[in-house]
Amino acid sequence: MRILRILVVLPALILQAENWPQWRGPAGTGVSPEKGLPIKWSRDENIAWKASPRGLGVSSPIVWGDRVLVTSQVGASALRPGNHPTLVTGADAAAAGERPLGGKRPEATQEGKPRFLVAAYHRNDGRLLWEYASEADGQLPPVHEKRNLATPSPVTDGERVYAWFSDGQIIAVDMHGKHVWTRRLGREYGAFDISWGHASSPALHQDRLILICFQEASSYLLALDKRSGKELWRTEREKGLKSYSTPLVVETPKGTEVIVNSSERVEAYDPATGKLLWQFTEPTRFAVPMPVHSDGVVYLSRGYRSGPYMALRSGERGEVAKAQLVWHVPTGAPYVSSLVHYDGLLYMASELGIVTCIDAKTGEMVWRERLGGFYSASPAAGDGKIYLVGETGDTLVLRAGRKPEVLAKNSLGEQCLASPAISNGQLFIRTDRSLICIRAASR
Repeated sequence: MRILRILVVLPALILQAENWPQWRGPAGTGVSPEKGLPIKWSRDENIAWKASPRGLGVSSPIVWGDRVLVTSQVGASALRPGNHPTLVTGADAAAAGERPLGGKRPEATQEGKPRFLVAAYHRNDGRLLWEYASEADGQLPPVHEKRNLATPSPVTDGERVYAWFSDGQIIAVDMHGKHVWTRRLGREYGAFDISWGHASSPALHQDRLILICFQEASSYLLALDKRSGKELWRTEREKGLKSYSTPLVVETPKGTEVIVNSSERVEAYDPATGKLLWQFTEPTRFAVPMPVHSDGVVYLSRGYRSGPYMALRSGERGEVAKAQLVWHVPTGAPYVSSLVHYDGLLYMASELGIVTCIDAKTGEMVWRERLGGFYSASPAAGDGKIYLVGETGDTLVLRAGRKPEVLAKNSLGEQCLASPAISNGQLFIRTDRSLICIRAASR
């Protein structure tokens, strides 16, 4: 009987390993356990299929079973007035390949409200399975020229898809595209008015969605019932606390924690109640990167230009002093891109094209190389490889390890700000205009 139970459970575990249900994968770490992942591709080589979603967006694709899911926006967003900062500094950003979303700024006036789309494509051939559309409403927040309101990535539990947009609208549809529920948090709780636009993606834990709503006017962490959208708890934070990061749910010997990277501190909450468990205070101007977790240690960069990066233990309580950290490096981290932890090493790629490998145990630099490009997408890892998707559409494939080795530089010729997804030996990359499935040459 025990053998029978094992045989029943194994297919489910294998299927789960092939899914990429949220931004940065099953555990929110950007790491895949799969083998036989692709090394080389181009616009014409090792492309399984290429689809053209309606509209634009910088949200990353997710994968469940035979469905590849992505969100987008049809119609222009309002742009924030004034200059829009670029990742490339000290040079001509446009000449380096840094451009507005879609290649040019949208027209100043457009008739009607933008529409938000959630679409599913078949993983085998890229054909459109269904598309759900919802109209934006209310006063729409102005955003940076390299993004729109389809910036947060969706998440799925295999029964429903939860898609969040930067005006606060969150939509639940089933796996066939049928509407389940909608909440408009910007209208219900206060405007989503964070500088340059909301970017945090939702996280799923058991029966609840965990949402970082740290805005200029009001800041709160929110848990919604995933079946109905009803509020389970809301934890108010101080006005002006901001975060562009996505929450990370981790298991510790003391219980489950939700780790949040915010403009004033690194914070951990109880997902059952919303109670603040611990915090490490260290202000930063823009908290963008998402934490990662391995063997009881949280690794993260604080964001902004060449900011600090660190390791601290999960399961702490109260105010965490700097002396309690595992290690702390005061400068050198990426502005936007998150870290990836793989086989005892941390990898990060900066807006200056500098790639750094760090010993996760000590925080000491293993190697640092200027490999070119600039990165909004966060790295992914698997099969002994590190994938760094640059904004120009060039992906560096590195051999994971203590010596820098570039296995391939692969060009798609399209701007890419979204992080890649890995599932069933395939790599899914979302560019400004396309959703692309890449496979290894042997597949």
